[in-house]
Amino acid sequence: MKLRYGFGNGFQEVEVPEKNLIGELHANPVPPGLPEAEEVARALREPIGTPRLRDIVHPGEKIAVITSDVTRPMPTAKVMPLLLDELYAGGVKPEDITLVFALGSHRRQSDEEHRRLAGERAFREIRCIDSDPDDCVSYGKTSYGTPVDMTRTVAEADRRICLGNIEYHYFAGYSGGAKAVMPGCSTRAAIQANHSRMILPECCAGSLENNPLRHDIEEAGRMVGIDFILNVVLSEHKEILKAVAGDPVLAHREGCAFLDKLYRIELQEAADIVLVSQGGAPKDLNLYQTQKALDNAKHAVKDGGIIILIGSCREGLGEKTFEEWMTAAPTARSLIERIRREFRLGGHKAAAIAMVLERAEVDLVSELDDDFVRSIFLEPQPSAQAALDRAFAKLGPDARVLSMPYGGSTLPKIVRK
Repeated sequence: MKLRYGFGNGFQEVEVPEKNLIGELHANPVPPGLPEAEEVARALREPIGTPRLRDIVHPGEKIAVITSDVTRPMPTAKVMPLLLDELYAGGVKPEDITLVFALGSHRRQSDEEHRRLAGERAFREIRCIDSDPDDCVSYGKTSYGTPVDMTRTVAEADRRICLGNIEYHYFAGYSGGAKAVMPGCSTRAAIQANHSRMILPECCAGSLENNPLRHDIEEAGRMVGIDFILNVVLSEHKEILKAVAGDPVLAHREGCAFLDKLYRIELQEAADIVLVSQGGAPKDLNLYQTQKALDNAKHAVKDGGIIILIGSCREGLGEKTFEEWMTAAPTARSLIERIRREFRLGGHKAAAIAMVLERAEVDLVSELDDDFVRSIFLEPQPSAQAALDRAFAKLGPDARVLSMPYGGSTLPKIVRK
């Protein structure tokens, strides 16, 4: 069977014998829902665990709407007109609303990026700013010891509304919910304290109720005070399939349950070989982004198996600290030991790759130099087909193969009956 994987702006093709193929993971089929705008309007009319937003806000209150920055696929421009209408119905004036882009540890954005993300109407009617980690208000510490430092505009608002898209997150379990404020509007020190728990086994994609890192995020959210969330679940083509609104935990959980129906794929067996990609550009521009697909693939591979990671990485590793850690490490294991001693953003993804290497070999099909790939503990391969041929030669002609062409979105779960 011929399989195709996005690779930059092109493709890699692989021929896999049908007798070896466990399957190819795509989103599960869901019944057709409402058009995007109608679905968002429905969620705002039917909030979970709270009154309607128009009944929560009052005239004269300062409103902070917190949303994602340019690195996330949250379609802020699609939901803001409906959200503004709901706020105006509650008597709020445009001059009392600020749209805050939650930067986390990311770079500041330009006015043009603000305009594109917010949409023309919101950019014209209300103030749009980036969060500022250098101007924060302290709320103390969570019970986990994480400092809760919140960007001043959010801290001093009378009402806080969090937007976000819900997808799998490799240590917070899922994105969305209170993640808009922690880490979204926090200081680097706060983010590092929270993220340092990523090495715990419970901190993984799809984990919520037993995930201490997610609990820490939601405790920080309660300390700051989140009045309302509006989260969406997107298709592989970034269309809104589902919207949830209301309580920052209850609504978020309903969104996560929908995501599981869509993207969590149950398998009867683990694979000897997993072929995985991010789906091509722009998601595989660098290894920092491509790592997300690798981390989901680890849930499907047998101990001692091979993951073939297919991603252009034409812009290199993609993040300064990540590159420093990857290139300075004497062994892959040393990255795990280092993250336990000194958690650093960027370094956390290097450690995440090392944790996958504890279980499986990772072959990389990319545009990176072969010697460089070997220096960062991965095996370079000239093509996906060559990588698969080599894997069969190593593991035998009966090796079982799983295909994950959109590895960043689909989460395999082994369920043996």
